[in-house]
Amino acid sequence: MHSHSRFIRRRLWGPLASVAVIFTGLAGSGAQAQALRPQVVASGLEHPWAVAFLPEGRFLVTERPGRMRVVDASGRLSEPLAGVPRVAAGGQGGLLDLVLDSGFAANRTLYFCYSEPGAGGNSTALARARLADDQRSLQDVKVIFSAKPKVESRLHFGCRIVEGRDGTLFLGLGERNSRRDDAQGLDTHHGKVVRLQKDGGVPKDNPFAGRAGALPETWSYGHRNVQAAALGPDGALWVIEHGPQGGDEINLAQPGRNYGWPVITYGESYGGGKMGEGTQKAGMEQPLHYWVPSIAPSGMAFLTSDRYGAALRGNLFVGSLKFGYLDRIELAGGKVAREHKLLEGIGRVRDVRQGPDGLLYLLTDASDGKLVRVLP
Repeated sequence: MHSHSRFIRRRLWGPLASVAVIFTGLAGSGAQAQALRPQVVASGLEHPWAVAFLPEGRFLVTERPGRMRVVDASGRLSEPLAGVPRVAAGGQGGLLDLVLDSGFAANRTLYFCYSEPGAGGNSTALARARLADDQRSLQDVKVIFSAKPKVESRLHFGCRIVEGRDGTLFLGLGERNSRRDDAQGLDTHHGKVVRLQKDGGVPKDNPFAGRAGALPETWSYGHRNVQAAALGPDGALWVIEHGPQGGDEINLAQPGRNYGWPVITYGESYGGGKMGEGTQKAGMEQPLHYWVPSIAPSGMAFLTSDRYGAALRGNLFVGSLKFGYLDRIELAGGKVAREHKLLEGIGRVRDVRQGPDGLLYLLTDASDGKLVRVLP
């Protein structure tokens, strides 16, 4: 399923700040040659997971061990914000995604998700809070959703948040690995995308609202471990989930649909061997795109600006944890047409966002993680 761009020249001059990539699209792609240069905005972040954009060129970043920090325009890190709840840090768990409310300029409200400890183990929780005027603490912190049930696991929390155009919140969840069959049941939140009101209430038009035996927050199901989510140009929800060994997927998460895990997959068992029943089954959705081998995608953003030239506007950008590059995906008719590996060697890309300046920003997942601005 892959067509990769032809690299004209790749130069590595040592430190990350001097990685440069010059690339062109395949014949017929219409893309002109572009040069992308990563600029390190901040370093010294411990396994950063998500970035949001504050006024005056500042950034809000989560660190997986359970800290949230403000990064100023010069790259200085604040002390950890007070008011962050205790997280079940360890394995893939900790303080994870973060988004600002669409009305943040007026209400200073934000949403974040994390692995929440509790009776029975832990689960993914979604919280709402207000950023204090001095940007030193979270105020009025309230958990508005906790995935059920809690289990003893350090894996597959999912945890990507998107605000829909109608003001509802989507949260992508994992099936916690040890409970993979839960992804097919409607009586747990494992392996689901859920949709909530901003106070945690259930929208009346959710597909399973009022259905006996189904949790009403559920929007779509049969997901393995959602690691990226974004609204497409038409407002539809796109999600990316990790497969097992191979079979990472891009899916259009539509209401009430079943995305097949663990019954169908393009991946296989770790170490080899068949997983599930095959790649297709009636009543289960096919992915929009899949990767074999896995690239361990994380973070995604649709580019809406012209900062990199008109040819790249509308492209989808996805981080690769496994191979350490930025994947540029050309779309045609809502389908994946071509892929291009950019910024190879940059490190494990955990988050990808478009900033208010129209540029792309990345987080690298490491003990000395970095916030990177991608310059044209």
